[in-house]
Amino acid sequence: MVQKGEMWLRIMRRGTPAWIWQFATVLVFLCSIVSLLYMLACTPKVEDGQPLLPGVSGPTGKDNFQVLLEEREEQHRNYITSLKNQIAQLKEELQEQSDQLKIVHNRHGDSLGGHSDWSNSAKTHEDLLRFLHSQIDKAEIRSGVKLPTEYSVVPFESFTLQKVYQLEMGLTRHPEEKPIRKDKRDELVEAIEVALGILNTPEDGAAANHRMHDAAEFIEGIYRTEKDKGTLYELTFKGDRAHEFKQLALFRPFGPLMKVKMEKVDTTNVLINIIVPLAKRADTFRQFMHNFREVGVGLDGRVHLTVVYFGREQMTEVRAILEYVCREANYKNYTFIPLEEDFSRGKGLDVGARAWKGNNVLLFFCDVDIYFTAEFLNTCRLNTQPGKKVFYPVLFSQYNPAIIYGHHEAVPPILQQLVIKKDSGFWRDFGFGMTCQYRSDFINIGGFDLDIKGWGGEDVHLYRKYLHSDLIVVRTPVRGLFHLWHEKRCVDELTPEQYRMCMQSKAMNEASHGQLGMLVFRHEIEAHLRKERHKVNPKKT
Repeated sequence: MVQKGEMWLRIMRRGTPAWIWQFATVLVFLCSIVSLLYMLACTPKVEDGQPLLPGVSGPTGKDNFQVLLEEREEQHRNYITSLKNQIAQLKEELQEQSDQLKIVHNRHGDSLGGHSDWSNSAKTHEDLLRFLHSQIDKAEIRSGVKLPTEYSVVPFESFTLQKVYQLEMGLTRHPEEKPIRKDKRDELVEAIEVALGILNTPEDGAAANHRMHDAAEFIEGIYRTEKDKGTLYELTFKGDRAHEFKQLALFRPFGPLMKVKMEKVDTTNVLINIIVPLAKRADTFRQFMHNFREVGVGLDGRVHLTVVYFGREQMTEVRAILEYVCREANYKNYTFIPLEEDFSRGKGLDVGARAWKGNNVLLFFCDVDIYFTAEFLNTCRLNTQPGKKVFYPVLFSQYNPAIIYGHHEAVPPILQQLVIKKDSGFWRDFGFGMTCQYRSDFINIGGFDLDIKGWGGEDVHLYRKYLHSDLIVVRTPVRGLFHLWHEKRCVDELTPEQYRMCMQSKAMNEASHGQLGMLVFRHEIEAHLRKERHKVNPKKT
């Protein structure tokens, strides 16, 4: 009987928590002890010299023995029945306990499932966090990832509270548009709300002086999605003082958003050295200096201008424009470097960067036909970090205004032309010439390849070197940087590869896909209009 109970307990152990079967074993053991005591208590006492069982030696011993056996058998049957009832009751209680444990496990167990004890659940949770943090490291958030070519870069897209500035347009999307799709709109709104929640949660001991932030203080954000990792968001808010900002990085590893970092960035003392290589083009330089005075000197005030001039032609005129504008603006932070050699953009930028004698400075490599805003200068500061990040903005390139507006007489002033629309320009995602990087990173990476002469190639070479390094390369469209249209000449002295790149740039600079199509089919369009006019007035030819 006891053996049967122990056998049943061994069967019940399987799939049952340890503390339950231990309780059952103790209960069965106690029942066995009670049974043994009962048997001893019911057994007659044996006197000295008497047989173990009374009546065995007497004439009627056989009958008494039979009666006694029947009584004992009945007692055992009753006891077995009692044990079976107790075992059945215990089995029901064990099943109830097991069901309750399953319910609790399903509610609070580890998300990767399968284990029934809490230590395994905690271990699995740690494994999940470890996996998510490994995804963050792979997604180029805290440090750069070496990339083989410029085609391996996943560019960012930028956004404000109203607009998204996107590179991939196709034939239907626009370079600037409201987030029409609900999932995209909800995604960006959620990122801003999560960031505000973090900003508005005071640190320990700072609740009394903590300032609450709202969506109106959001300046801009950039984001990109890597299909095998997740989506990274970098959001910028106004800080507590002038020229101070708060930046947050959030990561969505195809699941809930995770906070990666939050830091204050003070740009008060971050000087930008704007380096412009130049040869001839005095009229364009005059236009550039007007923008520089209005924005760089008037609105920002934390810039230095370095002009590296090649050759002697128009040099006197260019220098006079520079000195006149700086004198009128009472501005002295400029450097003019003349070079007696043929124009080389890479050489000019390299000379301008190495000519700086002060502390480590933020460099902005700029062309003379570029228009920038004060917002862009802040973006330049916020997306660079010495030894960690370089910034390669994608600027908006203006189409030929004569084609956009029909004829030269209808072309509005430059400021009115600077609109980001599909028919006014395009994101110049094939250009890598305009870039922000600290001088120390530029020197450490080896600067430009000075063997490259003429137009194009030197910027891609430098860009590739950064991609092969451990620095983070931030590539995103910016709404405050414009390439003004000008007629492009591709000279015969260029190498075949340079000439191909130059002609490609020239073709893309003229007009949009639809506008170029209208020019190609203009003869058919004019013929159709003549037929329509003839229908209206057949007498006129």
